[in-house]
Amino acid sequence: MTERMLDVFFYGLFMDRVALIAEGYHPGEARTGFLSNYELQVGQRATLVPADGQTVWGVVMALPASEVRRLYGGSSVAAYSPEAVTISTKDGQTSPALCYNLMKFDADEPNQDYVYKLAALAEKLDLPEGYVSEIEFCL
Repeated sequence: MTERMLDVFFYGLFMDRVALIAEGYHPGEARTGFLSNYELQVGQRATLVPADGQTVWGVVMALPASEVRRLYGGSSVAAYSPEAVTISTKDGQTSPALCYNLMKFDADEPNQDYVYKLAALAEKLDLPEGYVSEIEFCL
């Protein structure tokens, strides 16, 4: 029996497809996209919060359902919950995806190491330059 694949919108360090594969996951190809009316916030980890007129860039990857449960079952991300969202692409296409967010975000001091790694990954993934600057502004 073939396992169901789930499209997930990643906006944090899980955007790194190579790192996911190195950890034993089997993601599909990464597709760049954005989520409108949300903004990125970083404390010890990243989350998205509703914000009219804002945009968060990331990637959509399909993963087997069991691997999504395993990925978000780790202690550092266990507080994240899935939300159904609609992701847009540069060419105007839209697609449904799951997006994992903290439902209660404590605005701790931003984790500098996390922000630096996230900005470097966003640049490597060729996300818009202005968005990379927004990530760096989280500090």
